[in-house]
Amino acid sequence: MERSEPILQLSPDTLLGVDNPGLAQGTEGQSVDQAVLQRTQAELMRFQELLSQVGRELAEPLTTALERIDALVGTGKIDRPGLKALLGEVTRARQAGIQCQQITRLATGRVHPSHERVHLTHTLQSVLSHRARELQARGLAVHQTLEAVEVRVDASMLFALLNSLIDWAAGCARGAIEWSLAMQPWPAHGILRLRVVTGAIDQWQEGVETPQPEGLQALSWHLADQYARSMGLQVTRSVMPWHVDVQIEFPGTVAHTLLGDGLPLSSESPGFSSPLNSRPLAGSHVLVVAHRRHLRLLLREPLRAMGLVVDFVSTVTEAATFCRDGLPHALVFESSLKGMRLDQLLEGIRLEAPDFVAIEVLEEGALFELSDNSATGMARVGREALLDALPAALVHELTRVG
Repeated sequence: MERSEPILQLSPDTLLGVDNPGLAQGTEGQSVDQAVLQRTQAELMRFQELLSQVGRELAEPLTTALERIDALVGTGKIDRPGLKALLGEVTRARQAGIQCQQITRLATGRVHPSHERVHLTHTLQSVLSHRARELQARGLAVHQTLEAVEVRVDASMLFALLNSLIDWAAGCARGAIEWSLAMQPWPAHGILRLRVVTGAIDQWQEGVETPQPEGLQALSWHLADQYARSMGLQVTRSVMPWHVDVQIEFPGTVAHTLLGDGLPLSSESPGFSSPLNSRPLAGSHVLVVAHRRHLRLLLREPLRAMGLVVDFVSTVTEAATFCRDGLPHALVFESSLKGMRLDQLLEGIRLEAPDFVAIEVLEEGALFELSDNSATGMARVGREALLDALPAALVHELTRVG
């Protein structure tokens, strides 16, 4: 059984007891100091495990890639499957590096979560909907039994947390992933439960040690765990012989409504659809207007895994020409392009589609502002928050108008 606690940020002297003589002298504060020390030691062990996992997830693909490059240098030839495998190995290493950066950013306290009212049920269903094709391709059945729950959390971090959980579960699961969302009566907390089936129960034998599921300690798990810690959520994970259970408790629950006896969903329904599903993002069309190449590359990364159809243009004039042939579902533009021509383009679009989604990408900063709270009526995302906040903004805005 594993339980996540908020990260402790203590000085080395505190760890050694120098700043608190009571730790060494057995004063009345000894029991408190001992508890702090135990929690700190647990945190140190957790980060040691994390560092080991980072080393594995970086070294394994890079070692294999280096072997392929050595073979290429020796023979001067590489076939298409070999090239594809090399690209996959480099991509895996790059993804591990990105995840490590995200964990570090969260753990050092540089991210300050907002507290917005978010419909947890709809957000979860939206995320599962646009990951449905990927999970089906892996042969995984997804089942959901959900109550409607609203919480006060950071919307972009919630979106990132759910996606990290799916990444981890997809790497561990052997057949099925089960989600449930319910209310704890007192105190009134929303409880999200995830069960990942890692083996067949009929193959389990009592008294015989079962090896840990592959991917159990993957970086995607550490990233999900760190998101939860940074959001002030309580996470418990139980590893059983044939399944792994994860429970996340949301203290900031603001409302809930029981939806009948729960609405189970499974991969037998196309796209995991449900009467509660907000508009699926998979297949939605987004037009990005950015004239700088490096910004287009930055924008491409958070959009890559969302199942969207994405087109890029460099100028407002090109965007206007593009929109004459058919409107996208959303327009993402860099703030330096704001001006009369962009205003005219948006005014013309909204004559045809009053609820058209437009998202402004700011030059710098980590601002994340939804259209509901924006004076401009548009969502705004700071450049430093693109990776987490842009997908969350698209989910919220397209769900709102869907």
